[in-house]
Amino acid sequence: MKTVYKHNKTLKFTRTFTTTLRTNTPAKLLVLCCITLATSCSYFGKSNERILATVGKNNLTLTEMQAILPNNTKGNDSVEFVKSYVQAWVQEQLIVQKAINNLSSNELNVDEQIEKYKNSLIVYAYQQALVKQKLDTVVTPQEIEAYYNAHEQDFELKDNIIKVNYIKVNSKCPKLNDIKQLYRTTDSKQLEKLKELCVQYADNYYFDNNTWLLFDDLLKEIPIKTYNQEQYIQNNRNIELKDSVNNYFANIVGFKINNSTSPLSFEMDNIKQLILNKRKLELIQRAEKTIYTEGIKNKEATILP
Repeated sequence: MKTVYKHNKTLKFTRTFTTTLRTNTPAKLLVLCCITLATSCSYFGKSNERILATVGKNNLTLTEMQAILPNNTKGNDSVEFVKSYVQAWVQEQLIVQKAINNLSSNELNVDEQIEKYKNSLIVYAYQQALVKQKLDTVVTPQEIEAYYNAHEQDFELKDNIIKVNYIKVNSKCPKLNDIKQLYRTTDSKQLEKLKELCVQYADNYYFDNNTWLLFDDLLKEIPIKTYNQEQYIQNNRNIELKDSVNNYFANIVGFKINNSTSPLSFEMDNIKQLILNKRKLELIQRAEKTIYTEGIKNKEATILP
């Protein structure tokens, strides 16, 4: 009679779960159904909750598995995800159990640490909400320039930077000679003509005499070979190179060597972030001071003598 009861219980579970699948058939439930039905029916808990793994008194249930299974996983990916997660869960539980069995009562007393960590998370969440609601995020160019002038000694270049125009063009380009003649020009009309040629024929090009770039970024575009960047930049203002497919032209119109003072235009974004970080800190400190003062004033807290 007992055997028949277990068999009927399995059938009931199968019918219920199958009905759910027919009416609401996400792939993750199908995978979980296959896994769970393949396991012995003795792994049901007291509340008929499906148990996938057990370590000591801790259970990993089907509901928990469904909650963490990513929606976009399908087929074999879902199966592998479930297998990996169950194995990782079992391993973690076994390690925790091993630690509990081998640590002293004092070492296991982590309540104070947990409380401190919990409080730090709560405070951090409050600070983030406060910043989101009240931080002034507008930083004017005048503020950036003033900050730079007050801290200019702090802005030291760690890399070589350049202002450059460069062109990459196929060696079979019918206008190759025209591009070669024009790439060094500083005349505005000639420069416009060069840009028109690049739009039509170049594989890649860059024209901006006002923006600083890392010299390392130019090396990603042009096959320059050098063991001494500083010396190369100082001695090569007009660069012409080629490989088996392309010709490369670069006109360096300005440069600054590492360890020199970084120019303001290169530090604009960095300074803006520094100013915002300073504002965040000041906003949080003011809020904390206000909370403390009002808490004492309103007798929400008492400091005993």
